Amino acid sequence: MSVNSDQFRDVMGRFATGVTVVTTVNQGRLDGFTASSFSSVSLDPPLVLVCIGKDATCHDAFSNSGCFAINILSAEQADLSVRFSSDVGDRFDSVAHKPWVTGAPILEGALAAIDCKLHALYEGGDHSILVGRVERLGPIREDAEPLIYYRGAYRSIS
Repeated sequence: MSVNSDQFRDVMGRFATGVTVVTTVNQGRLDGFTASSFSSVSLDPPLVLVCIGKDATCHDAFSNSGCFAINILSAEQADLSVRFSSDVGDRFDSVAHKPWVTGAPILEGALAAIDCKLHALYEGGDHSILVGRVERLGPIREDAEPLIYYRGAYRSIS
C-alpha cells in the first residue's frame, strides 16, 4: 500500500502538538521559524531535536550557525506563530527578545525556552533534523496556557 502526502498530513494532523518558534543568530543576523516537530531526545547529555524543511529560507542559517533556541509559545502568542511561519520580511521587527548563552534570541512571553548548541545535523527526507545540546533552559511564564495545534488549527486545552 502506498501512502500519499495528503493522507500522511491528515493522519499526522490528528496528533496534537505544542507550538514553538525556533530561533538562531548567524553572522549577526537573527532568523527563526515556527515548528511543531520538536522533541526531547536524551537526558544525559540533555539533547532536543527540531526539524526544518530543506526549502525553508532560513535552512542554511540554522545548519551553519552552530546554535538555536526553542521558544515554547503560550496561547496568547498565536500571532508570533503565524509571523514566523510566513514571509513577512524581518520576523523580529517589534518582537521583544534577548540572547542567552548561545546568542540565539529568546522571545519575551514564551512559556519556556531552551538554548542549544548544535550537536548534530541529520538528513530526514525533505527536512533536516537539528539535534541540540541544551546549554540553558527554563520556564519563563507560569501564568499562561500553551499554544496547541491540532488538525490545522490552534486549539485551547480547556
